[in-house]
Amino acid sequence: MRSSSWFAPTPPSVAIEIASRRVTVAELGRSGGTEMVAGYATEPLPAEAVTPALTGVNVTQPTVVADALRRALDKAGIRGAGRAALVVPDSIARVSLLHFEQLPAKAADLEQLIRWQIRKATPFPIDEAQVTSFKAHVAENGPTVAAVVARRDVVAQYEAVAASAGIDAGLVDLASFNVMNAVISAGASSPGDWLVVTLAAEGTTLAIMRGHDLMFYRHRAAVDEESLSVLVHQTAMYHEDRLGGTRFTRVWLCGSSFMQDSADEVRREITDRLGVPAEAVDIRPAAGLRDRTSVPLEVLDVLAAPVGMLLRERKAA
Repeated sequence: MRSSSWFAPTPPSVAIEIASRRVTVAELGRSGGTEMVAGYATEPLPAEAVTPALTGVNVTQPTVVADALRRALDKAGIRGAGRAALVVPDSIARVSLLHFEQLPAKAADLEQLIRWQIRKATPFPIDEAQVTSFKAHVAENGPTVAAVVARRDVVAQYEAVAASAGIDAGLVDLASFNVMNAVISAGASSPGDWLVVTLAAEGTTLAIMRGHDLMFYRHRAAVDEESLSVLVHQTAMYHEDRLGGTRFTRVWLCGSSFMQDSADEVRREITDRLGVPAEAVDIRPAAGLRDRTSVPLEVLDVLAAPVGMLLRERKAA
């Protein structure tokens, strides 16, 4: 999901991620012609402060979340950000890959076509939806578009937290998309098929990439009670049966450090099933960290999405 409500000559230098158990801020700068993370901080949240979902109240304790955001900004040394990119949980939106023989020339016509296609599968009135899209991949028989739909009032809850801290969230996007951006920006993507697994307290997202193209996207909420091994197995079967794949060239994992001290077990579970090592998403080849020779896994996990979003916007500018 990408929403532009303001037009700026330069991309944002600050990104905020509001997740179910934490708020993270990161600022991107340059040093000697190299992208650097100029500052970052993470503040924990109570378990019920943010409960990501497609509908209903997501930010149940807005004052608590806003206070945590202000503390994070202060710890990171970020003053007067004004505007920033905002990363939100995958669970607040539904992503569909829609195939077309050809696309309308006008963006407004494409949005109407997408709304018509997804209206029956959307669990709330489509006129209450914020819909964005991007081209996922193109085949001989036409393009496939990734359509992202979320309720406007749900997105507004996250934007309101930023606004209460004096920040205009002009760009809003999902966490998993920007984990993918982090991998691509770090030069760690592969020309073959690669898998990204993004873990959060409330759900798991799996995406199959073919080079820079999105071929498969699946999000499952934790309440669905499907184990990670089952999700990985089903994704691998889809890769083989529907995409003609064999073995993934690389497998990237983000969020294992949030899984209650089971990071090693999670990596081993994925590696054993796929026969490919599950590697941590690492933004440092694209954006260095100052005075860091050894970076804990939890730091790499919290920085992947917000820094990935900032790197994408710099590349697009």
